[in-house]
This record gives sequence, structure tokens and C-alpha cells, in this order.
Amino acid sequence: MSGLHEECGVFGVWSETPAALGTLCYYGLYALQHRGQESAGIVLNDDGLFTAHKGLGLVGEVFSPQGLGDLGKGTIAVGHVRYATTGSDSKRNIQPLVINHRKGHMALCHNGNLTNARDLRDELEEQGAVFHTTTDSEVIAYIIVRERLRLGSIEAAVSAAMDRLEGAYSLVISSPTKLIAARDPHGFRPLCMGKTADGKQIFASETCALDAVGAAFVRDVEPGEVVAISDGDVISDRSHCGKQKKHLCVFEYIYFARPDSVLDGQSVSLARQRAGAFLARAHPAKADLVVGVPDSGLDAAIGYSRASGIPYAIGFTKNKYIGRTFIAPMQEMREAGVNLKLNPIRSVVKGKRLVLIDDSIVRGTTCRRTIEMLRQAGAREIHMRVSAPPFIAPCFYGTDIDSPENLIANHHTVKEIADIIGVDSLGYLSMDDTLALAPDCGGVCTACFGGGYPTAVPEFGAKRRFEEKIHRKKEG
Repeated sequence: MSGLHEECGVFGVWSETPAALGTLCYYGLYALQHRGQESAGIVLNDDGLFTAHKGLGLVGEVFSPQGLGDLGKGTIAVGHVRYATTGSDSKRNIQPLVINHRKGHMALCHNGNLTNARDLRDELEEQGAVFHTTTDSEVIAYIIVRERLRLGSIEAAVSAAMDRLEGAYSLVISSPTKLIAARDPHGFRPLCMGKTADGKQIFASETCALDAVGAAFVRDVEPGEVVAISDGDVISDRSHCGKQKKHLCVFEYIYFARPDSVLDGQSVSLARQRAGAFLARAHPAKADLVVGVPDSGLDAAIGYSRASGIPYAIGFTKNKYIGRTFIAPMQEMREAGVNLKLNPIRSVVKGKRLVLIDDSIVRGTTCRRTIEMLRQAGAREIHMRVSAPPFIAPCFYGTDIDSPENLIANHHTVKEIADIIGVDSLGYLSMDDTLALAPDCGGVCTACFGGGYPTAVPEFGAKRRFEEKIHRKKEG
């Protein structure tokens, strides 16, 4: 796995009576840590008084027992783990964003990426808006607050804002009295609802976060739906539902989500096993063992093994205290990170013909280093199988792929890529099989694999487009 970044994870909880919801939120964010490792934050709402604790780093680094205790008790809490897809990882961009306005406070958590953020921000700035961050999430917050002042109801404001927002957004929002969740009409990013035995209502990016806090899954938030919880009542606005075809990001199933999660009715683990079985059928190999690259390659490797009859083996030891490889910002750091994170088990791979399963090849550098380690450990042959098609197009919906020139598949054939990374053979998942990975989810987005964009393509889509804009203004 090389060069691909995740988006974010959101979590929210409502309680009938004041409780230490910061701790519950902490557990939920811990379960969603895989979705963002740059920063974390929690905002606790005690009868309209908002208390925030945010910082750069992993959840366990940002929150101490004392810090969680300082949040106190409240009836609503929202939390966020972040990987920056728009805006840098500076402290000013850490979520939840807290907005103070005439009718009180609002705390907003966003997973996804707006495609019209630049146009909306230009418009708002021309009208006198002053932005404090360089994220598209603040654009969403501004529009919701303006609609809130116009319409009065927070859920009506979110619904009205959806008429202007384009792209990917799963939102969890706290107003002074309500917990709100919303999902864009395409359903690019997942969002689900749960409930604890003592009546606490939960929203989370993945069902694994519900499991972490002992909540039972209730249902997924529908694409285009706005759900509000107030005084224990669940109010649903489906006026935007069904306006667009469903386009859940297929890479949620291939890589992003935890394998124990169920997204829109489809088990992530089973989807990955299905990918492995498809690869075994389309790209058979004569080999002694099937080995998966931890973690997202493991289920696909099991699927390949079962379909092919080739034994499955654990070929790597993973350092559980190292984050995902791509968290390192420089290429040489990414490559060094592979040595720290993964190490082949020599006794397993030595002298063996291997089928190696990984979820993707982006630039090819990290993958090449992994292959070199296997060769040094004595692997006789390596036949690599990838549980996704080749990346050939940028993503504008919350995945950090905005430089087509850096995608190895845009410049080389499959045979050339195999030679570059040093494998004996290479096979990718086909587009048809990709579309069949999650048959129960209702539809997926495959734009990064050349499947076409569900929305208009933004003229300015770079991750740091707002920082670049500010820099140009200063130069001018």
C-alpha cells in the first residue's frame, strides 16, 4: 500500500441526562483511528455551554484521563479524527469546528470533500465572511449558520445548505439542544446510527465505533438524509433522498474501513474476501503460499487462498505501535516507515513461491520496498495480486489522490509496473469485479479507477487550495 491517504472519522452521542460523554466519544474515536491520524478533537455540550479539547496527534496522545475529565458532563458530545484532504494539518484546522453565532454555538464534524468549496468560499468572502481555517468544513459551517439565522431550525438549516453543497460530506453537528447527522445525496462516505442499552443515541462513520461503545446498530443514515435528535425524538428529513444515484466510495470496502464494520448493509471483511476470490479466478498462479500485506490485504488473501486452494500463511509481523505508512510526509520517510512497520517472517517465506495480496499500488515505491524485503527473506517467486484496479484518476471526494502524474499506472503498463516493483507477475482486480464487491450496498463510486465522476469536476481540487489562494493574495 503506497501513497494513499484516508479521510476522517466522525462520532456523536446524545444522552437524556448529563453524563461523562467525553469518555464515550473517546472510545468511539479510538475505534475510528484508522480513518485519520493527524488530529483528534471532542466538543462536549452542557446545556448550550460548549467545552472543547483538541490537538494534533493520535487519539491516545491528544486525550489524557485528566483532559477527558476536564470536559465534564453534558447531554451531547461530538468528536472527530482527521486526515486533511482539504487544508493542512495545522492546529487551526482541527475539528470539531466550533462556531459562535447570534443563536448560540454550533460544533461541526465533517468527513468528505466538497467539490464546489472554492466557489462557495469566494462568494462568501465577497459578502464579507472572514475564514479562520483553510478547510472546506468551515465553508459548510458558514452556510449552515446563515441558513440557521434565516430559518430558525438547525435541521432545516442543514437541509437548506444541502441545496448549495456539492461533493462528499457526512456530518455530525451539535447545536445547543440537538444532535444532527447528515449525509450527502450521493452517499460518498458512510454514516450510521446506533443506540446503547441505556438509551444514548449514537452517530458514527462506521459500525465498529458502535461496537466499541456497546451500542446496537439501528440503521445507516440514508444518502441525502438529515437526522435530528432532540429530547430523545428522532426526526428525519428525507427531502434530498433519491435525488442522486448511490455512490459510496468503493475504496471504503477495499481499504479505508475496518474489516469488522458493515457499511450500507455490506460486510467489509466479506467484500475483501470476495475481491481475493475474484483475483484467484482472473489471475491464477502456481505458488506454495498466499500472503497478505497487513492489514487490508489479509481478508483478500484469505479469499484468494480459499478460491485457489493454495494455503494461506501469515508472512509478515506488523509493529502495532506504528501508524499507517503514508502518515510520513516525505517519500524517504515513507520508505523507512515500511521497515519499522512490517517485517517478513523468514521461516515462512524462505524458498517459497508466494502470491502476495495488497489493496493497491499508487506510486509503487512502498510496494517495491516490501517486495525487496521478501526477496531478502528468501522468497523464491512473488506473484502480486492487487484487490483494486489501477489508479488512473484523481479523487475529489475525500481521498488524497489529486496528482495524476504521480500515479504509476498512468505511465506504465502492467508488465512494466511488475518489472519496476520487482515481482514475477502482477494482476489487478477488474472493473467488473470491483463493481461486484459489495452487491448489497446500493452502488459505488469508481472514479479513481476511471469509472467516471458522479459530480462536476472542480477546477481547483488540490488539497491545499485555500492555502495557495492566501499565498497568492499575499504576493499580489
